[in-house]
Formats: sequence, C-alpha cells, structure tokens
Amino acid sequence: MKKSILLILIGKRKEEAVKVQQILTGWGCMIKTRLGIHDGVLDNCSDSGLVILELVGTDEQNQELARKLSLLPGVSSKLIDLEVP
Repeated sequence: MKKSILLILIGKRKEEAVKVQQILTGWGCMIKTRLGIHDGVLDNCSDSGLVILELVGTDEQNQELARKLSLLPGVSSKLIDLEVP
C-alpha cells in the first residue's frame, strides 16, 4: 500500500492563501484528505499555516501540484510517499 502526502507550509498566509486555494481547487479531484492548521483565533490569527494533503493522483500529477505550489512566494511544499512493504 502506498500513500502520497503533500505538506504545504504557507509563510504569508494572509497574502498567499487565496492563491494556494485556487491551485488546490484546480487539482481538487486528486485530493482525498485535507487538513489545514494555523495558530490563533479571531483577531490573533498567525501569518503562517500548514496544509496536509493525502493525494490520489499519479506520481507525475502529485509532483506537478507540489511544484506549482512551491512557485508561490512564501510557500514551500514537500511531497512524501509512504509505503508499507
């Protein structure tokens, strides 16, 4: 069994979140699970955030999604493939 996980760190969440969301919406059929985390509530929201995705696309599609997200300023992504022998 193989799982592809994409970690997305957004350094300027208030500025880049809309662009990240647009990319994720375009690739939405590949996203099985999505978890978004940021510190703070109400007026004390942090300017950074972490998004964790479980992807179901091909290796090439998953790599392309990670690449597109990494092109955004203040955004870093890392694709991780986990496999149980």
